[in-house]
Amino acid sequence: MDRHVAFDRLHNFRDLGGYRTDDGRTVRWRLLYRSDSLGKLADADLDRFQALGVDTVIDLRYPWEIAARGRAPQIDGLAWHNLSIEHRTYDQATIDPTVDPWRYLADRYAEVAEDGVAELRQALEVVAAADTPLVFHCASGKDRTGLLAALLLALLGVDEEQIAADFALTELATERLVADWKALNPDRELLWPAYGRAPEAIIRHFLADLTATYGSVVGYATDRLGVDEALIARLRDRLLTG
Repeated sequence: MDRHVAFDRLHNFRDLGGYRTDDGRTVRWRLLYRSDSLGKLADADLDRFQALGVDTVIDLRYPWEIAARGRAPQIDGLAWHNLSIEHRTYDQATIDPTVDPWRYLADRYAEVAEDGVAELRQALEVVAAADTPLVFHCASGKDRTGLLAALLLALLGVDEEQIAADFALTELATERLVADWKALNPDRELLWPAYGRAPEAIIRHFLADLTATYGSVVGYATDRLGVDEALIARLRDRLLTG
């Protein structure tokens, strides 16, 4: 089954189905999606989007990003949740080109994991409660979206190899994400050469950091987010086959 869903203006919309879990099940197809900003949905994309049956959207951006770039279309029956998991702003376009880019981003993810506890926990609750297809997104569908995708997949029992491979699929959209940034910022220079990149190393650093601190990703979820076995069971019942 095709993981990537094609749209005219969205570059990074994809299905999280098909990944194998530690108990022999797989993540269900056509139930959980990740994306770049739905504020970019063009009129020509609306029919395709609605055909997916998505009834719930989790927008991980700051409110000021939504005010500047738009939110998901206000479609009848579409539940929209703004859960801004990042609390410390930074401008990726101006990151020092001499820093280790993958370590730098992993450190920003660690900040999100510590600062965005309430929003991450709420996002997991929304996913567990939804009984129809759901999509979560940020601006590029790379960092905040990648963090939540990794957390969800880990709680479902998907191993690091598959989590890292899923994360790196954003690399297929990098060129178009860079083009979008340049179109929106014609008077600025893109100083950071790694803008829009998403190699496996970033998420592997992040997962290793969580494991070093909490023993595992599940340990982070239980100790820091307050996730209990009942919530994990609801996520698995809803999103896994069998």
